[in-house]
Formats: sequence, structure tokens, C-alpha cells
Amino acid sequence: MQRLLLAFLSGLAALATSVASAQTLRVVMHSDLKVLDPIWSGAYIVRNHGYMVYDTLFAMDEKFQIKPQMVESWTTSDDGKTWTFKLRDGLEWHDGTPVTAEDCVASLKRWAVRDSMGLKLSQALQEYKVVDPRTFQLVLKDKFGQVIESIGKPSVVVPFMMPKRVAETDPYKQIEDYTGSGPFVFKKDEWKPGEKTVYVKNTRYKPRSEPASGLAGGKVVGVGRVEWVWIPDTETQVNALQRGEIDMIESVNYDSLPLLESDKDIRIITGSTSNQYVFRMNWLIPPFNNVKIRQAAMVALSQEEFLQANIGDKRFYRTCKALFTCGTPLASEVAMENVLNGNAQRAREMLKEAGYDGTVVVMPQPADLNVIKQLPIVAKAQLERAGFKVEVQAMDWTSMVNRLVTKKGLPSEGGWTAFATSWSQVDILDPLMTPYLAATCDKARAGWPCDEAMEKLRDAYVQAATPEEKKKAAEEVQRRFVEIVTHVHLGEWRGVSAVRSNIGTRSPPPPVTTFWGVTKK
Repeated sequence: MQRLLLAFLSGLAALATSVASAQTLRVVMHSDLKVLDPIWSGAYIVRNHGYMVYDTLFAMDEKFQIKPQMVESWTTSDDGKTWTFKLRDGLEWHDGTPVTAEDCVASLKRWAVRDSMGLKLSQALQEYKVVDPRTFQLVLKDKFGQVIESIGKPSVVVPFMMPKRVAETDPYKQIEDYTGSGPFVFKKDEWKPGEKTVYVKNTRYKPRSEPASGLAGGKVVGVGRVEWVWIPDTETQVNALQRGEIDMIESVNYDSLPLLESDKDIRIITGSTSNQYVFRMNWLIPPFNNVKIRQAAMVALSQEEFLQANIGDKRFYRTCKALFTCGTPLASEVAMENVLNGNAQRAREMLKEAGYDGTVVVMPQPADLNVIKQLPIVAKAQLERAGFKVEVQAMDWTSMVNRLVTKKGLPSEGGWTAFATSWSQVDILDPLMTPYLAATCDKARAGWPCDEAMEKLRDAYVQAATPEEKKKAAEEVQRRFVEIVTHVHLGEWRGVSAVRSNIGTRSPPPPVTTFWGVTKK
């Protein structure tokens, strides 16, 4: 009898373990998570963390349309200057307290300080007004054509809603309280940077009734626990996926694709939106504080080598000179004829005309981020052919991001001269939302471009009413972009993920890796 009881209990334990395993999704993300404030940091891994923990007022669907998320309804006054928003009933923070209009206003205020679209919106704003616990208003001084697009933007910097006590944190300091109202709860007690990040299902969360679409619609959670497991070595990642030790690799090394595509137990998922590689200069220090030297770099660089080195598989990349990405309403090659051609001889002449004195271009390299780690190596080769002197410094991605954000001085003081990274298409669809076009001096993103003419052109885009007017305004922005060179765009690519065959995912996949709508059998 005792043996039967022990066997029975053992069976129950095994069943419980099996059920728990089935409810736990183990994923290798594109980077380790070391920062937890998605307003303070522009890193995509921190943005992805934000989508786990927080919710948004509006969200972008798979057709790039902005839909209500936390908002139940909204109205606009006849003169277009007063926007009234009412929150859905029953929204709660993870600690059980209700989400209020005051929380949302405080969150928007903090976000607007750190985001290019938010800054433009705040410049048109007269005041925020709390009407009642579920209702608030944006009262504008001037009409602003992209209110919903701004507070519903899908990527960096996402206007995530936080409790008022958290949102009142200085925008230039990191938050220390990670209470959200999103579909998952962050388990800070289990967070081990360099090893594992853990989220559990938020049982208080009330999804919208609409089907999930892009980042909009019902956020229905199908697993009880999500673990982001950090495995820096790509071969080890692949082996773990094939053995079933992990369920998903968010960003697959393209060299590993043939092996994974031949495995019947693994499914490959291609991203539904493109990404754009970019080269970003520091305007504050030599040599790129000289516009003629920035222009020379734009002539020296060309796209194909960057795409070949980082992606390699032509199924997943294309050259594209359109600043706002190819195949979109604002796609254009206006003013791009004589740049991005890899013309080393012409670039060398331009450097001589600019008085380049051999100042070394210092570029940090994210050695642990496969999809962009070759960008500085290719940039070094192309720039050196044109006569630049270049030094590449390897480090991990999180350390690199922190260096870019906090260090404005010379490399000898811990600073940097240029870096290369990538933006999702949903960050760069127009002149207002593209972060690196904001030339707002010390308020701009790392690189700190400063150009009053560019800001006037971006304002003109905001005022454009028709598609034709928007297209013309965007082309004028692109002309100015080529003149001042806020950054250099280096071609487009699509990300590839891999999942075990027992993992159910949404189709098409959202533009940001999210884990609602994901199931495990």
C-alpha cells in the first residue's frame, strides 16, 4: 500500500512538473536585459520588456492603423484643439489599485521629455486637464495633426502608462518601481542580468474584445510564465532549441538557418516589417562636428556590404535609398543620387576640402548582438578607403547603449565618435516619428544634431493635411537630411525567429516581439 501511495504521489508530482513546463515559455531574446526603464532607454530589448509589463493608450495594428487600447473612447472639439480621452472601465495596476487619468497624464508628461514626437506634441500643448478619474484632456495652443499617432506610437520611445508615483520620476533618471498594468508581471526577485528575466501572467488583466492585430486588440495570454534566458553563443542557442531546452530564438543568426530549416520540429518565422541599418555621428566633437566631414561619410558609405556582412541571405535584405523605407507612402529617392554610392575617391576629396586632420573615429561595437555586430567592421573598412582613421571598440550591447546615452565628450573621456545600429520600420515611417531626424540639440537622441531648419521642416510636415502635402513635406525633410546628415541609412532587412513546432504564434507576427497570443502544447 505504501509503495502504491508513493507511486501515486510520484505520478502527481511528475504531472504537476509536466503541466508547469507546458505553461512556461523559455525564450532567447536578441539581447540580455540589464535596464528596466523603457522611457529612459531606447534599446529595443527594454522596449520589449515594456510591452510585457505596461499597457498603452493606443496601439498600432497590422495595417499601421492606430487603434484604442486602454482608451475606451475619445472626442475632438470642433476647432481641433481639445482632445478628450476616456479610459476603459476596470483597468488595474499590478498591485490592484485602479488606473486613473492622473496616472496617464503623469506618464505622458514624462514620455514627452524623452521622445521626438512627444516633444513636438508638448510644444503645441497648452495644458493637460484631468476631468474625472477615467477622463483627461489634451488642450492645444495650436492644431496638431498627429495627436493619436504620437500617443499611439509603437516603438521607441513608447508612451507606456505607469502609476503617477512612478511617472513622476525625473525622465533622465531610471525608475525603481516596476508596477504596470500590462498582460504580464515582472518578477524582480527572479531577475538575474546575464542569466534570466522572468514574467508571470497578470491575472488581473482584462483584454480588449477585438482580436489581436499587430500591437492592438485583445492581449490574451496563453502561458503562465515567460522566461527570457540569456545564451550569448549562437551555436549554443541553436542546440538548446533543437533539444527542446528552449522554445524560441527571437533573432536567429542567418548562418544557422539551413540547419534550422531542415529540422521538422522547428518552424521559421520571418518578420512582417522591415528594419533599417543606420550609421550615427556625434555632432558635438571632431571630426563629425564638421558638416562637410559628415557629408563625406555619406558619400563613402554604401549599403550592399553592410547587408552582406550582417545578413548574407538575400531573401531577407534589400538596398534602399528611401529614408522612410521602400514601399511606403513617403518612400522617395529625392536628393539621394550622389550619396550612399561608396565613392571613396570623391569622399577623399571632400575630406581634403573639409580640412580633415586625421582625428580618429571611435566606434563602439556590440559584440553580443549578432544582427548588428558587423556594422562597425564594415563602416571601418569603407571609411578607411576614403581616408578616415577609425578605431572599433568591442563591448556588450547594454554597456554600449549606456555609453551612447551618458557620454557626450571625447573618446579620451569615455565618449564616442559614431556608432551603427538598426531601427524598426515602425519607428521611421515619417519625418515626425523618425528619432534620428530630430535636430533639437541637447534634447535630441545620442548624436545630438542641432538644426533649426530641419525642425521647421518637421513642423511643416505636422501641418500638412493631405497625402500629397505630406509627401511634399517629407521630400523637403529628406533634402535637408542629405545636406546636414543627421545619420546615414544603410539598407533594409527582415528579422527571423525560430520556434519549436509545439509553440503557437500569431500570423502575421507583430512588429515588436510580444508574448500575448502565444501558446505552448
